[in-house]
Amino acid sequence: MELSAKYNPSEVESKWYAWWMEHGLFHSEPNEREPYTVVIPPPNVTGVLHMGHMLNNTIQDVLVRRARMQGKNACWVPGTDHASIATEAKVVAKLAAEGVRKHDLTREQFLEHAWEWTRKHGGIIFEQLKKLGASCDWERTNFTMNEAYSRSVIRVFVDLFRKGKIYRGVRMVNWDPQALTAVSDEEVIYKEQQGKLYYIRYKIKGEEGTFAVVATTRPETIMGDTAVAIHPDNPATAGLRGKTVVVPLIDREIPVIEDEYVDREFGTGCLKVTPAHDINDYLLGEKHRLEAIDIFNDNGTLNEKAQVYVGQDRFAARRQIEKDLAAAGLLEKVENYTNKVGYSERTDVPIEPKLSMQWFVKMTELAAPALEAVENDDVLLYPPKFKNTYRHWMENIKDWCISRQLWWGHRIPAWYLPDGSFVVAENEEQALQLAREQTKNKSLTAAGLRQDNDCLDTWFSSWLWPISVFDPKVPGSGEEVDPNRDLQYYYPTSDLVTAPEILFFWVARMIIAGYEWAGGYPFRNVYLTGIVRDKLGRKMSKSLGNSPDPIALMDQYGADGVRMGMLLMSPAGNDLPFDESLCEQGRNFCNKIWNAFRLVKGWQPGENTTPPPASELAVRWFHEAFRKALVEINDDFEKYRLSEALMKIYKLFWDDFCAWYLEIIKPQNAATVDKATLGATLRFFDFLLRVLHPFMPFISEEIWQRLSGHQPGESLMVQLQPYANEYDATILADFEQVQNAVTAIRTLRQSKNISPREPLEVYVKGAFDESLFPLLQKIANLSAVHAGEQPEAQNGYSFLVGVTEFFVPLGALLNPEEEIKKLREDLAYQQKFVASIQQKLRNEKFVQHAPEQIVALERKKLADGEARIKAIEEQLAALQ
Repeated sequence: MELSAKYNPSEVESKWYAWWMEHGLFHSEPNEREPYTVVIPPPNVTGVLHMGHMLNNTIQDVLVRRARMQGKNACWVPGTDHASIATEAKVVAKLAAEGVRKHDLTREQFLEHAWEWTRKHGGIIFEQLKKLGASCDWERTNFTMNEAYSRSVIRVFVDLFRKGKIYRGVRMVNWDPQALTAVSDEEVIYKEQQGKLYYIRYKIKGEEGTFAVVATTRPETIMGDTAVAIHPDNPATAGLRGKTVVVPLIDREIPVIEDEYVDREFGTGCLKVTPAHDINDYLLGEKHRLEAIDIFNDNGTLNEKAQVYVGQDRFAARRQIEKDLAAAGLLEKVENYTNKVGYSERTDVPIEPKLSMQWFVKMTELAAPALEAVENDDVLLYPPKFKNTYRHWMENIKDWCISRQLWWGHRIPAWYLPDGSFVVAENEEQALQLAREQTKNKSLTAAGLRQDNDCLDTWFSSWLWPISVFDPKVPGSGEEVDPNRDLQYYYPTSDLVTAPEILFFWVARMIIAGYEWAGGYPFRNVYLTGIVRDKLGRKMSKSLGNSPDPIALMDQYGADGVRMGMLLMSPAGNDLPFDESLCEQGRNFCNKIWNAFRLVKGWQPGENTTPPPASELAVRWFHEAFRKALVEINDDFEKYRLSEALMKIYKLFWDDFCAWYLEIIKPQNAATVDKATLGATLRFFDFLLRVLHPFMPFISEEIWQRLSGHQPGESLMVQLQPYANEYDATILADFEQVQNAVTAIRTLRQSKNISPREPLEVYVKGAFDESLFPLLQKIANLSAVHAGEQPEAQNGYSFLVGVTEFFVPLGALLNPEEEIKKLREDLAYQQKFVASIQQKLRNEKFVQHAPEQIVALERKKLADGEARIKAIEEQLAALQ
């Protein structure tokens, strides 16, 4: 295969992904090897790749590819979530554009449109993940609305109901007026907004011209008020005890009640109580047995119970009521007010608290094992700081509202009987049987049953994800099932990579489900990624237009380049300020790797089988440098520090291998290298590509395939990773001494305008192994390296590396007068520096109270400064 002058990712990446797929290298089946299992956080079925997906799936792919190269049986299960609210909203919008309203269709007709939409758009994100390099087992692709998966969801509902953990009742819920459904607490995003605080006068019955003044941010709800509350110990409102007040505009009389819940400091100390439209008012209403008057339609308009503004949108009514209250003399004042308003995460409209008949799961008992699992570190969170967040959520868990007023999703398996009662069953046939038993009416037919119209919360299906992708029957659900070899082999999964914002309503619930139906936790480790933000710190989103197109990024920089850019800025749990220059750095790294390979492949093995001393030393050194990097990289992976691991690989290749190793062994004139050194270099390249492969799979496979020494048809992605648990620190320390000396000599050349090609010689005095002289001579381009004292009466330059003194004779290359001037300036600076350190160390308070390591550092600065002064004085003496 001919090597092109420039690396072209667009040609390489599509070629190798197709080849991996063709050879079935991503597929896994249970065998005798140790399993490594990851389930993808299922994206919305109609979604497209965004920067959060890019980060999350790149991290998963790194972990999966590395496990595969450790000899484990790696299985990465992909799939999508049916996303009830989001998908239904898109289908409704599509139909509306065609002039069709949802409720003009039957449920079955609407679902046909939803499935058509899903089939059309459902595979887009998978193709984009393939472009990224995701090595998912595509043969195992799942979907939360697949027939088998759906059966498991219904079976779990029935199981929980029979255990007494699911109930139906009227409760206060978060209502989305646009999607026309309840949403969970976790799907409400609170945004700080500049609003108004309205001070409204409620007439006191029987007291002409006197008022109770109530402060509220939502005047449009006063028509639903059923009480005004005051604090029992507040003297400012004591005169209202036992009174009755009149709701403005509609003249309904309501009592004044007393409750310690009332905040005496807020507003006037009077609180309007609207049980149907505020969760705290609802609790007050239950406590004081107040009527709950729901004045809103499902779409956020006012209904007949409001008596006024009927049919108006809630916010239009707010604007109108302000005018009408003012005109009636019932608006005392209006103040600007900053408060937090809950918005639906799905539709981005303000949530309306609403009393609604819904289905709920009792969570307290179910959550206990899941809390204990994280507390006992059976499930580990990375970074550990999220453990406190998890504990807080789980200790304050509420019953879970699992019903949604939607058609796209898993329909609730409850059937209502003619008498208003209901039965819960897995299907209509079982429901009819139960209904006949319950009513003792054997003549009852299916026509007499009506299935609940609502569907289940999407999270109620996705909490089964790590179980149901392997066993749709869900063990422990009351049905005798055959042992499932996939579930037994792959469960529990190994790592879960996801975003912190779904720690509670997906991660915690999966742990709950694991203990309830699979006998234990669903994963051992949870890696929580950060949020990808722009340079201004804003979360990337379509609405802000601040998110780059991931596909365009990969077209520009290559998938490997983008993967590297994402990973370099992704420490676990911390937000990521995305910088496109990091993707450019990734592309440049690909070019560096490519050019290094072209250089090495351009060398031919020479007839000489004995390597030069410098090359022999370089091979020994890089071998240990590589082993040290492996030890550190392995530690990084164990602690899920992927960003740090990648940076070590980057420096190992760019600095150690290219800048140092290849420069040492590079032939001077001919393009021939001794066989031993060339063989070692190609082995190093092989090992580097193996370590790099999980991060940058495409270029590593392309180059590895061009290396000799493996069979045709083999792939890098299934080769074993190199491993080391120790290294020779002495060899590394010796080479570091050489590097420091070379750096000083190169600095000397630059400062004295001496060409890198100008041969120099150096005298070495002190602790420096003479066996390293050939290495120093080769890298620093020296004509000779001598051990011992510098020659008498020679102009030159001396420097220290540790305690070893180096002297470089410069002779005619040096201008004595100019050099003396520079040395005297440097001497004056060093003397001033040393004097300042001496003064600090003479300060007894500093020496006694400063941390020991700080004092030790100051003493080292003093010793280094004094050594530098001595060296300068010796140089001056030699020049004068």
